[in-house]
Amino acid sequence: MKKNSLVMSINPSTPIIYNKQIIIAGPCSVESREQVLETAQLLAKNERIGLLRAGIWKPRTTPNGFEGVGTKGLGWLAEAKELTGLPIATEVATPKHVEDALHFGVDVLWIGARTSVNPFSVQAIADALRGTDIPILIKNPVNPDINLWAGAVERLAAASIKHIGLIHRGFSTYETGIYRNNPLWQIPIQIKRNYPELPMICDPSHISGNTSLIPRVAQHAIDLDFNGLMIESHFNPSQALTDKAQQLTPLELNELIEALNWKATSDNTKHFNQHLTEYREEINQIDDKLIKLMASRMHYAKQIGELKQEHGVTILQEDRWKSVISRLVNTGKVHDLNATFIEDLMDLVHNESIRLQGQLIPS
Repeated sequence: MKKNSLVMSINPSTPIIYNKQIIIAGPCSVESREQVLETAQLLAKNERIGLLRAGIWKPRTTPNGFEGVGTKGLGWLAEAKELTGLPIATEVATPKHVEDALHFGVDVLWIGARTSVNPFSVQAIADALRGTDIPILIKNPVNPDINLWAGAVERLAAASIKHIGLIHRGFSTYETGIYRNNPLWQIPIQIKRNYPELPMICDPSHISGNTSLIPRVAQHAIDLDFNGLMIESHFNPSQALTDKAQQLTPLELNELIEALNWKATSDNTKHFNQHLTEYREEINQIDDKLIKLMASRMHYAKQIGELKQEHGVTILQEDRWKSVISRLVNTGKVHDLNATFIEDLMDLVHNESIRLQGQLIPS
């Protein structure tokens, strides 16, 4: 896949980045001409905002909700672009959406979480985009499946789409917590490793579900070196027809942008690099010791497996494992280690031990 250049593919002369971070902002949904134009003009006053976003077609859980104004809203978006100079972006879920968006001069498209979860839908969109040069952003699938997300990237790349980007908007899970969609940061981090050439944008609005959490999520994404943010903004959120709780006013968005602490990717000072090298060398030595200790642990896991096999004892000993986890979590607390981290780490170790012991069973 060729190196991505999302910013340059929009308009090299448009000041749409700040400290190499793209800010995409706009209402959740296009509701009326007046709403789009009013919001767009307010957002355009902040030169750090480089792309106006708005939903034209809204996939709702039930058929009774507002499902968007449809194609006529693209004309209002195009008018907002003409009025403010901001490039425009919208979500597409079908080939007809793609056709209409291209007809009205939409600059950037994105595939939503409810669409990226379906390979048939992604393929249909990829086929509709074949031969175009428009940037396409892919939101993570609604369920936490990194392979589906990666599969969407590969389908678009196979259709010769040159400008692909990713949007992290969180995942639906059975767990209840403070977020509307669990961020599960390890998944976007992993896909960034798999596709380092693709820009990764965070959507803190959909992760948070309410405006109070947006600053925290946005800052965390910046700290993880994400390429930018997509944040929903409405000139009158209390009257919004969709997702009113997670939309900031343009003024609130300006305040958020000002408060964000944009981080550098490196520091060339002697003090920083000297200490960084020293700390990394210490970590390297500890990692080497960890590998050797893990090898010793697995040696004894095999010994235990052979003993169980000899005496006809089952591999899985649930009570023993619960006691191990309980002891290590308590030990971890003493050393200020997160309990979830300990549990996840030891689950990996346990699974490998079971795999090794399973290999001892005669086929």
